[in-house]
Amino acid sequence: MTGKRLIILGVIAIVGIIMGRLAVRALLNFLMGGTLFGGNFL
Repeated sequence: MTGKRLIILGVIAIVGIIMGRLAVRALLNFLMGGTLFGGNFL
């Protein structure tokens, strides 16, 4: 029970870290006027 819970918490933490990094990259890219997805959508 607790082992399974630790694995689930670990997966959620990893996904959260990845999403956080992507959000920071997207925000910096937006602030610098860059193109995150390869095309200029402005």
